[in-house]
Amino acid sequence: MSPQLKRIASNVKLPEEVDVVVIGGGIIGAAATYFMAKQGYKVALIEKGLVGCEQSSRNWGWCRQQNRDERELPTSGLSMRLWDEMSRDIGFDLGFRRCGLRYATDDPKQLAQWDAWRDLAKQYGVSTVMLNAKQANEMIPAKGRTWIGGVHSIDDGKGEPSIAAPMIAEGARALGASIHQNCAARGLDIKNGKVEGVVTENGTIKTNRVLCAAGAWASAFCRHHGISFPQASVRQTALRTKPITNIGEAIYTSNVALTRRLDGSYTVAISGTALLEFTPQGIRYAKPFMPMFMQRLKAVQVNVGRSFFQGPEAFNRWTNDSVSPFERIRILDPAPVKSNLIKTVDTVKSLFPALADMEIAESWGSYVDSTPDAIPVISPIEQVEGFFLAAGTSAHGFGLGPGLANVAADLVLGKKPIIDASSYHLSRLVNGSKIRVGAI
Repeated sequence: MSPQLKRIASNVKLPEEVDVVVIGGGIIGAAATYFMAKQGYKVALIEKGLVGCEQSSRNWGWCRQQNRDERELPTSGLSMRLWDEMSRDIGFDLGFRRCGLRYATDDPKQLAQWDAWRDLAKQYGVSTVMLNAKQANEMIPAKGRTWIGGVHSIDDGKGEPSIAAPMIAEGARALGASIHQNCAARGLDIKNGKVEGVVTENGTIKTNRVLCAAGAWASAFCRHHGISFPQASVRQTALRTKPITNIGEAIYTSNVALTRRLDGSYTVAISGTALLEFTPQGIRYAKPFMPMFMQRLKAVQVNVGRSFFQGPEAFNRWTNDSVSPFERIRILDPAPVKSNLIKTVDTVKSLFPALADMEIAESWGSYVDSTPDAIPVISPIEQVEGFFLAAGTSAHGFGLGPGLANVAADLVLGKKPIIDASSYHLSRLVNGSKIRVGAI
């Protein structure tokens, strides 16, 4: 059920001491490792499974500024620049292409939201064009549907989820970083409120700076040290076709989204639909998540599944010298929701006759971790000196990954980030402030 993934080798020996340990080999962890190694710091990237094996290889691959919440727009612009720079400097093809993204809808309310967003876009220099009905139907012709309009985000693009995080990690290794896969971080070695190391299943690495970029597992890792990080995950389903007719590089409709991959296949998913599974962690953080749940109720299916009893949101307790939940589940690999898979295939074939012969090459499920306001957390942790968090990317992590990683790297190294990162501070979610759910 896992999607395609470029596999890379691990460094054989765990270092005794480094400047920074990064926990989690997704797009943010890999990119933060790269940015810090590029500045000459000795960095160890540790990953319980394989680099890029969870959400970083299970997403659409969109790298966009279009329709971002204002709090994310500075980061999205920075990310697009960094995607360009990394693609040039690392020496490996990350699959990043500024192909433009095309959106079409027959929902007047959605079209009005896109149109209203243009005023915000102008303030941040985002190149976006509203499409009238004729233009939308020419750009995204669909059988049995007449679009009333759409959007063309000209400078946005896509990356290749199966290769981006692993190849960025390889870029970091070329600069002196070490990569350690199948090596779970069990916890921090803390003395007098300060980080002194990371305890892994293979030994302890001495360090006084740690970045936790553990995706859906971040809250569990924080809770192990008495740190509250409100986080919940929704389960999504996607598929990849076999190579097929090209109908466009990146398409969004109110029914499905399609992204063309380098090999001529498509990643396909139902737009805006997810499954919320009740879990102990979800119950713990139900109150701060209630505004989001009420706002997005129509797009969420609800049930109780296996994740109540095992995984990042289950009731987990362990010690640093015992087997942790991260070792029990090396790769969070939920099954695709069969009904959503069937609906996706039927919808694509009915909308786009050119894809009527579409065959599924692979399908998968994923857990998309979110914060109560759908805005990431990139923040120092006040309770533990030297501990930093980069998680809760709320389905925006792949495209925003380089920018978020750049901000995180600066914070870890004690430097002022290139953009204002105050909106990403963890304090907003735990100090009783009113939750302002992201607009998009």
